[in-house]
Amino acid sequence: MNVVIVESAAKAKTINKYLGSGYKVIPSFGHVRDLPAKNGSVEPDKDFEMHWDVDAKSQKIIKEIAEAVKKADKLILATDPDREGEAISWHILQILEQKKALKKDVQVERVAFNAVTKQAILAALSEPRKIDAPLVSAYLARRALDYLVGFTLSPVLWRKLPGARSAGRVQSVALRLVCDREREIEVFKTDEYWTIDAILATAKGEEFPARLNAINGSTLKKLDIKTGEDANAIKAAIEKGEFRVASVDKKAVKRNPYAPFATSTLQMDASRKLGFSAKQTMQVAQRLYEGVDIGGETVGLITYMRTDGVTIVPEAISAIRGLIAREYSQKFVAPFIREYKTKAKNAQEAHEAIRPTDVTRKPSDVAKYLEKDQARLYELIWKRAVASQMASAEVEQTTADIEVKGRDGKTYTLRATGSVIQFDGFLKVYEEGRDDRLHAAKGKDDVPADDDDTSRRLPPLAQGDRVTDRSIEAEQHFTQPPPRYSEATLVKKMEELGIGRPSTYASTLAVLQERDYVRVDKKRLIPEDKGRLVIAFLEGFFKRYVEYDFTADLEDKLDLISDGKLAWKDVLRDFWREFTGSVDEIKDLRVGEVLEALNEILGPHIFPPREDGSDPRSCPACKSGRLSLKISGKYGAFIGCGNYPDCRYTRQLSDVANGDAEAAAPDGKLLGYDPDTGLAVTLRTGRFGPYIQLGEGSEDEKPKRSSIPKGVDAASVDLDYALKLLSLPREVGLHPETGKPITSGLGRYGPFILHDGMYANLESIEEVFNVGLNRAVALLAEKAAGGKSRFQRAKPTVLKDLGEHPDGGGKIEVLSGRYGPYVKHGSVNATIPNGKDPASLSVAEAVELIAARAAKGPSKKKKPVRKAASDDKPAAKGGKVAKTAKGRAAKAKPEPADAET
Repeated sequence: MNVVIVESAAKAKTINKYLGSGYKVIPSFGHVRDLPAKNGSVEPDKDFEMHWDVDAKSQKIIKEIAEAVKKADKLILATDPDREGEAISWHILQILEQKKALKKDVQVERVAFNAVTKQAILAALSEPRKIDAPLVSAYLARRALDYLVGFTLSPVLWRKLPGARSAGRVQSVALRLVCDREREIEVFKTDEYWTIDAILATAKGEEFPARLNAINGSTLKKLDIKTGEDANAIKAAIEKGEFRVASVDKKAVKRNPYAPFATSTLQMDASRKLGFSAKQTMQVAQRLYEGVDIGGETVGLITYMRTDGVTIVPEAISAIRGLIAREYSQKFVAPFIREYKTKAKNAQEAHEAIRPTDVTRKPSDVAKYLEKDQARLYELIWKRAVASQMASAEVEQTTADIEVKGRDGKTYTLRATGSVIQFDGFLKVYEEGRDDRLHAAKGKDDVPADDDDTSRRLPPLAQGDRVTDRSIEAEQHFTQPPPRYSEATLVKKMEELGIGRPSTYASTLAVLQERDYVRVDKKRLIPEDKGRLVIAFLEGFFKRYVEYDFTADLEDKLDLISDGKLAWKDVLRDFWREFTGSVDEIKDLRVGEVLEALNEILGPHIFPPREDGSDPRSCPACKSGRLSLKISGKYGAFIGCGNYPDCRYTRQLSDVANGDAEAAAPDGKLLGYDPDTGLAVTLRTGRFGPYIQLGEGSEDEKPKRSSIPKGVDAASVDLDYALKLLSLPREVGLHPETGKPITSGLGRYGPFILHDGMYANLESIEEVFNVGLNRAVALLAEKAAGGKSRFQRAKPTVLKDLGEHPDGGGKIEVLSGRYGPYVKHGSVNATIPNGKDPASLSVAEAVELIAARAAKGPSKKKKPVRKAASDDKPAAKGGKVAKTAKGRAAKAKPEPADAET
């Protein structure tokens, strides 16, 4: 018997069918061991000795593999065909050798296949090889680097910048890209400019648009017409003038198809066209690669999806060209075999592009067997691969210049442009999506075919023709800042700079969001204040390690290790020598010194110039204090006065950044005055969010305050609503049985009613203000009879029924719980990640979440917190005094820096 090791259960199931009873296929479920998240896992002083840990789940897998190989004639390591797959095979072999589980006569082979098809697997088995040692060395270097950066920088961040969570080799550079773009937007100065746009008509009445392009033969630049006065003067000069066609230029342009997908371009186009996140794209592609049930047969529909190559094997090219001839005719087949080269730095050209394993499986034929997201992504991959071998699109571009003599004696030239597709070519099948204001300049091969004037046809025009103006308009415009990155454009930028790898793009973006360093709003990445603080700190004290060139150069060295041209430990030694020197330079810096440095770096963001020209850092409350960043380990960063505690002025970082000057003012935004007391009612923003305050209070009495309820937009709060909040708790009436009052109010867990120590939930915030006595008594009676308590969990709402689990064992449901949406299968509950729409969750994604949660084992119950002994009361005999915050921090475990594995 031969034992075959693959990475996933789905792949194992498919391959078992292909190989028959002489083989036993066992899934490893990814990596079987990793560096434990603790100090000492990599020891630079011992020549970078690495200490690996096998978790409980992997122990069971290793035990199963070890038992199987005892009876085997051959061990075939068939993990994925990339660096990570090579590393998994190496780890498994190392563990088996350490356990002495391999008999001396057992052959060990490494095979790699790019598609889960019978043909590809049998071909791979016929060409076995040894484990690629240089590729494993590159993995070890990458893993050690990520560990050393994360577990050295993260504790420094905790000590110098409380509230920060982690830093990483790739993660931090990606975050810097997002923060740099935000800075560009903030410092961008908008310029006003005007254009003159006309609707002209031929003698036959055929209308076409034109725009002023030149004055007296001098071509206008974008910002040449600066004011409305100038624009209207030009408009007046040419209106109802004699317009004549000065020239007509026609030229034929060919537009070439795009290369088939690599990982980055697949993520980009899936984002543009399908609205998928990078993570979602990879999850769906994984299922298409590993195999889906097509009419009772499990079939891998696409080739391996983690690749930066854009080549396709000759036999697949022949199949694609044959299909094009059959489906669209021979004229749509490219006259030569198109070969592509990637523009990405450090690309592994030997890897094949992402393509259908069998191009004759058209999207329309397999759609009925696939989930909606799978069908959409497969169609995208199929079309892109087919288009890559199709003929070029032929476009006729027309440019007409129309002259008019102005009343001011100047000659004005308007330009009309249009183009007509003469032959569809590859556009018959595929058009690439584009990003707002980020597509390439015209004339490039990668310009989307629907760009600007592609489908605009001009009427027949000839030199000397006279045309008339139907309308002339002076249009005002303003220059726009560069757009924020989307996931797609950030991946594109990372690839251009040589940062990260196909296997890490999605996980890097996910880490930034999970750690609240960035948020996604309308598909755009916006840096959170926490993320900006981390990058400011790293740029101030570890600038070299967040520089784009440095990170890309390190990737180059890792590639040289993969090629066997560089020793991996030499790279680690060089890096570690410089890195530890940088850490030593700041270890004695006090937090105050760090914050002052951040004040300078983030100054334009957190202390923007004031309209009156005064010092933006002077305290608006006490006038004598100086504003500075303050850090709270529990509540994060905020702005506070240096005269604390004499001056207690604070504001959130986002107040001024969001242009909410009133919210940041010491006296808040005045909503009006309380008619009963005459005191000012103000809307303010504190560390815990927006709130309402009545008056200013006194030394003996604090002012009355009320938080703005969750779900209520602070900007929409007016005086009436503020007074209603300040009136709480509200007396509903006296209970008819006890004669005691029933009150309604807002608490930590939402709206409620209270009577004689008993609470009952209300359904909405508005009900706090209008609940009547009868309903209140009924709710309390329901509670007393064993109804829902405000402390009891409501029955979860079923958001989506996903049907039976593919492996059996009951149905899968998407539920809405107390802490957010989650997916449930049997006794396993798995949280749905932030940013993922529960309604769009597929069965494949749900199965993956469930498997990941089950692998972690049952939740560990928290131990009750023991109170520390107070200063005036000794600890109980034999008890322990609670650890100090400093002690806890010293023993805290750093989080892994980057999800590189």
